[in-house]
Amino acid sequence: MIRTVLNPETPLFREARYLLAEEPDLRDTALYLSVLGAVAEGNTTRGGIAGYLERKATDIAHPINVLEDAGLLQREADAFRANRSTYRISEPLIAFYHAVMRPVWPQLERPGNAARVWQASRRRFVANVLGPHFEQVCREWALHHADPDLLGGLPAHVGHGVVNDPPTRTSHEVDVAVVGVADGTKPPLLAIGEAKWNDTMGIAHIDRLRHIRDVITRTGRYDTSRTKLLCFSGTGFNDKARRAADTSPDVELVDLPKLYGTLRP
Repeated sequence: MIRTVLNPETPLFREARYLLAEEPDLRDTALYLSVLGAVAEGNTTRGGIAGYLERKATDIAHPINVLEDAGLLQREADAFRANRSTYRISEPLIAFYHAVMRPVWPQLERPGNAARVWQASRRRFVANVLGPHFEQVCREWALHHADPDLLGGLPAHVGHGVVNDPPTRTSHEVDVAVVGVADGTKPPLLAIGEAKWNDTMGIAHIDRLRHIRDVITRTGRYDTSRTKLLCFSGTGFNDKARRAADTSPDVELVDLPKLYGTLRP
C-alpha cells in the first residue's frame, strides 16, 4: 500500500482520478466526486447523499443516474422496505480513494508521507472499505456459492436492508438477506445474516438476529418459518457462539475457511 497506491511517484496513485476523467459524460467532475464522496462516507440513500451535499434530492438525481450508467455506482433495493434503495461504489479503487486518499490529498502529494498517512488511515480503511466489501463478499457467497441445503433452499436473490422495529422505535440493519423462490405464496426468507470483518462474534450477535427475525415475522412480508441465522466473521467466534451453533440447527457460523473454501469460478 505504501510502496504503490499511496506513493505519488507511481501511476496507481492517480488512477482513481483518471477513471473519472475518462468518462465522457462526467462533465462537472467536482459534483460527481462529491456524490461519490458522500457515498464513501456512509450516506447511501438518495436523501442522505443530498443532505450531505446540502442540496435538494432532485438536484442530484442526474449525477447519480450518470454514475450508475458509468458503472461507478450501483443501486440496490432494500430487502425489507418497498421503494427504498441504497447506493454503493462499485469500483474498489474509487471507494479506497474517497475513503482514504481524498481527505488527506495534500499530505499524500508530498513524497515520503505515505507511511504516516497509512498509519493514520487504517481504522478508516477497515470501517469504510474493508467492512462494506466483506459484507458484499458474504452476499455473493450466499447467492452463488453456499450449499442450498445449508440455506434450506435455492436463493432467488440476496440483498440487505433495514428492518423497522416500531415497539422499540428503532431500526436494525441486516447485512445479508437471502430470499427464496415464492412459488405463488409469500416468499421464504431463507436466511438473515450479520457480517463483521474485524470483530470476534458472540452470542449477542445471534440474539440480535433472533430478535430481528421476530420483527420481520410480525410484518408478514416473508415466510420466516425456516429462516436461518448466519454469522460471518473475519476473525472468528467465541465459545458461546460456537455452543449456540452446535445446539441450534437454525444458526450457522461462517468463518473465512468456510467462506473462501467454497468459492468457485
